[in-house]
Amino acid sequence: MLRIVFMGTPDFSVPTLAAIVEAGHVVAAVYSQPPRPAGRGMHEQKSPVHKFAEASGIPVLTPRTLRDAMAQEAFEAHGADAAVVVAYGLILPRAILEAPRFGCFNLHASALPRWRGAAPIQRAIMAGDTETAASIMRMDEGLDTGPVCAEERIAISSDMTAGELHDLMAARGAALMVKALATLEQRALTCTPQPTDGVTYASKIEKAEAQIDWTRSAEDVHNQIRGLSPWPGAYFEIAHEGRAERLKVLRAAIAGGSGPPGTFLDNVGTIACGVGAIRLVEVQRAGKKPMSLDELLRGFDLPAGLHAITKRSDKH
Repeated sequence: MLRIVFMGTPDFSVPTLAAIVEAGHVVAAVYSQPPRPAGRGMHEQKSPVHKFAEASGIPVLTPRTLRDAMAQEAFEAHGADAAVVVAYGLILPRAILEAPRFGCFNLHASALPRWRGAAPIQRAIMAGDTETAASIMRMDEGLDTGPVCAEERIAISSDMTAGELHDLMAARGAALMVKALATLEQRALTCTPQPTDGVTYASKIEKAEAQIDWTRSAEDVHNQIRGLSPWPGAYFEIAHEGRAERLKVLRAAIAGGSGPPGTFLDNVGTIACGVGAIRLVEVQRAGKKPMSLDELLRGFDLPAGLHAITKRSDKH
């Protein structure tokens, strides 16, 4: 068995840590982001990885940086064969990358070199990709530029949301990491440099991207909705009872019909886009829980001819 240092923070990381523990590897320590204020009371909350590690009896460290000598000496003192990194959130300097005997291995949620960076799941769906991959990469000092040691292709169905792909990727990636560690233990893991062509970057999702631009095609709007569901949630605004009401769209379907962009074409949630139309399937009002369109329409009229407030893109 290998001696592992695990580095991760959100719930996406937990399945990989759980799989490593179940496989019998020795997890010498877990590194996670420090507790942060969250919730209505803004009380400090430990990360999902932090909570899991504590419940499993694994020591947890939450340094705010790994760039100082004291943090680097503490990391090296774990005597790790390898570090496993899954959505940790801190840059690993060279001293950290070189401390484990075999190196640091990252689970990345894309088919590298496509979608290097912070938001590969969302960007793949927003771009209309029909396939992605869970990739295990031996880390170097670049942004997701290290050689790829294992990969499992994952199909993206036409209605899959970012939340659904997130959960699938977390499970598939955990199993793939355990396989890679088993191969590493046998000294048989080979890692191949990434090609220089086909590089794209998955920049962080900004909340400003969430407003729907109805002048875009139905396909583009559908992909935006899928890629931003459940967070931050693509949205539009309409006039309702004398004020602007925001509706998040968590799920939609491409529909037939045409008309001025942002216009409701019927009373069952079909909205015209620049080309084609989409039909609302699942929505969320401000301060409310997600609901089906049928549930919304029981007390909320969306009549034909109603106009959504339209955002004009600089690209159109």
